[in-house]
Amino acid sequence: MNIREYINNEFKTVIDALTDTINNEYDLEMLEKIATVMAKQLNNGYKIIWFGNGGSAADAQHLAAELVGRFRTERKALPSIAITVNSSVITALSNDYDFSMIFSRQIEALCNEEDVCVGISTSGKSENVINGLIKAKEKKAITIGFTGANGKSMGDFVDHLFVARAAETSHIQEEHIVAGHIICGIVEKLII
Repeated sequence: MNIREYINNEFKTVIDALTDTINNEYDLEMLEKIATVMAKQLNNGYKIIWFGNGGSAADAQHLAAELVGRFRTERKALPSIAITVNSSVITALSNDYDFSMIFSRQIEALCNEEDVCVGISTSGKSENVINGLIKAKEKKAITIGFTGANGKSMGDFVDHLFVARAAETSHIQEEHIVAGHIICGIVEKLII
């Protein structure tokens, strides 16, 4: 194995996926729409709830933290939570009910009408994420999905869907965090 070639190929794959996004007007409009919806709802006193599995759970926590703390500018703290962090709730729900309910049950408890719920699934097929988004719709929340190139069916469950151009999980996650940072930057500029 040529290690340098591997490194170069990995960077090139990410750069190509990001370049495809930059060159796609729909993707750029979607990021703008997601950010403005989030900012509007935050300005109106609603919260953002993030969730996903594995690396997407880490992304949910990361992006929630960017809004509670600060991303680039000093500003008021924003109500943004990741429902991936309470191990007691997740294990209790998995044990007492089913793993497929870990997000929907929390959405039932924590989500209010007009809140924003963001489900992240690189495949677009994670049952617990889909169930969380379905419950959020029932609660009349605004739903947003982040997925990969093969997960467009997730669009059936959300109001707004960002689709990473990459097909491999690790590269989808890399594109998601770039998109998430862009959204956080826009939200900060639009917060009153």
